[in-house]
Amino acid sequence: MSSALAQRSAPPAGDLRPVPPRRRTHVLALPEARWALAALMLFLLALPVHLLGGPTWLWGPLFAATYVTGGWEPGWEGCKALKDKTLDVDLLMVVAALGAAAIGQVLDGALLIVIFATSGALEAIATARTADSVRGLLDLAPTTATRLLPDGTEETIGTERLEVGDTILVRPGERIGADGQVLSGISDVDQATITGEPLPAAKQAGDEVFAGTVNGTGSLRVRVQRDPSDSVIARIVKMVEEASETKAPTQLFIEKIEQRYSIGMVLATLAVFAVPLALGDTLQSALLRAMTFMIVASPCAVVLSTMPPLLSAIANAGRHGVLVKSAVVMERLGQVDAVALDKTGTLTEGTPHVTDIRPVDASTLTEEELLRLAAAAEHPSEHPLARAIMDAARARDLTVPPAEDFDSTPGIGVTATVEGETVAVGSPARLLQGRPDQSAAAVITRLEDEGRTAVLVMVGDTPAGVLGIADRPREEAAATVAALTCLTGNTPVLVTGDNQRAAARLAEEIAVTDVRAGLLPQDKARAVQEMERAGRKVLVVGDGVNDAPALAAAHTGIAMGRAGSDLALETADAVVVRDELAAIPAVIRLSRRARRLVVQNLVVAALFITGLVIWDLAGSLPLPLGVAGHEGSTVIVGLNGLRLLADGAWHRAGSGR
Repeated sequence: MSSALAQRSAPPAGDLRPVPPRRRTHVLALPEARWALAALMLFLLALPVHLLGGPTWLWGPLFAATYVTGGWEPGWEGCKALKDKTLDVDLLMVVAALGAAAIGQVLDGALLIVIFATSGALEAIATARTADSVRGLLDLAPTTATRLLPDGTEETIGTERLEVGDTILVRPGERIGADGQVLSGISDVDQATITGEPLPAAKQAGDEVFAGTVNGTGSLRVRVQRDPSDSVIARIVKMVEEASETKAPTQLFIEKIEQRYSIGMVLATLAVFAVPLALGDTLQSALLRAMTFMIVASPCAVVLSTMPPLLSAIANAGRHGVLVKSAVVMERLGQVDAVALDKTGTLTEGTPHVTDIRPVDASTLTEEELLRLAAAAEHPSEHPLARAIMDAARARDLTVPPAEDFDSTPGIGVTATVEGETVAVGSPARLLQGRPDQSAAAVITRLEDEGRTAVLVMVGDTPAGVLGIADRPREEAAATVAALTCLTGNTPVLVTGDNQRAAARLAEEIAVTDVRAGLLPQDKARAVQEMERAGRKVLVVGDGVNDAPALAAAHTGIAMGRAGSDLALETADAVVVRDELAAIPAVIRLSRRARRLVVQNLVVAALFITGLVIWDLAGSLPLPLGVAGHEGSTVIVGLNGLRLLADGAWHRAGSGR
């Protein structure tokens, strides 16, 4: 599939609605559709002439042309397969049509060719539509970007020429050309196509932006952080394309028995022809019955039963930010009956936040004054806890005074002079060493018992207060745990390397009862293996390097894509690009629906084949009716599988309906 797509016009400034992909393969662009249309037109020209008793020299060439246009391609592919000692069911259909013509049933044979060619065209269209839905994701990314040169000048280049480290200018209303980090500017960015957020996200210096998202009313200067070929959208397309090339175990089983079935069908056809002939039937009658048997017993519908539902589910999940790497994975997702969840970055946001501001009893500072001093001292620091403190100060609209004489000591904290006072912020154990303070110690103990990280703030040599910092659970964490419990019949297990107190606090908030904390990577993998040995099919959800062994050991692994490590993303069987926990139960439900459609298709195919074969052997099945029944069942199972391409299928899976 080509990634070179036509440039789409940018939406007008201020229009933040995502432009939906509209590119669709034209039906007549498919050779199968063109040949099928030609066969149909020739058949319709010959049909009235034949039915009205016209001369053979007029309708004969038209029917012959119908055979050629509708049958040459499957016949040629069948011959190539035969050369490789493989019996293709397409070749059997062509042989049946030629056999019908040989005994004078020219009209019936032509009808078989037309319906067979039309069925093949419908399959090609369905496959193209699946590919369109994946390729359409790339339409969200612009093909050009404005790059800023070192001398301050601008140049417009193709986004494929952007390199990591380049700076691009994104004007109001434009789509962002690459994944990167905002260097300067303030704007609202519509990220619905990537993160699923319904409202535009505020962006300023330091924030991450994604290719294909729509800038709002401000201008942004963005440093490119990923090669365009490795952007979030490009990874979605690549992984879904790779998934489309794989085959699920059910499909592999069907293909394994297809050859034996086809050979058996040929032998049975010879028997259906020879036995009645030996018992005194006429040559024409015996051959017609045999040709009808070959058509109705062909396993076309069975072969088409499996992959359309699974590939449709893969494409639909990909459009909604879940990359399922193969049809095997899509089939396996519906089998899971136990879930193991990582904590940090999976059930939680993965970034620390100030949750408590506690001045000590002896301090005269208010909460705002304490936070203001701590933020001033931490302002020059790049530590994650410093960013959490600064974020808390900004959230309260505090004016942070400048700091002087800043000094940072790894493992201890920072010190700075703020408004003439020496302010220290850092580890309570280190800052209080040799200077015990009962009031501060009580606050620190209480916060740590609640699973928070305690950060001590000292003014001069006196403890002024303690900040509690913790990683917040995602908003949808509790609902996701409840949905997974309902789907699998078992409450998910929390497996984390974090301490027991922090893990227990989170587990209480999201209603998880089985908590396994303080685990090293090998311990996580061992816990998953124990569950697998107990007969469970375990789904592991994680995001870090330490989760990779467990992801590899599990029946199925899902990685959180936004902050996930490269190792986790490579090891996992599926990736949730938008970091939406709710997508996990949704994709499990979608997999189960795909599996149900596969079963439905196999039942439909088996009923049609069995019914038509019995009719042909026990009675007298007209060839045109046999053709219509056989090809009709093939079309039915194909269209049934494609139902999962619709957005409604994902929304129903997400809502649990």
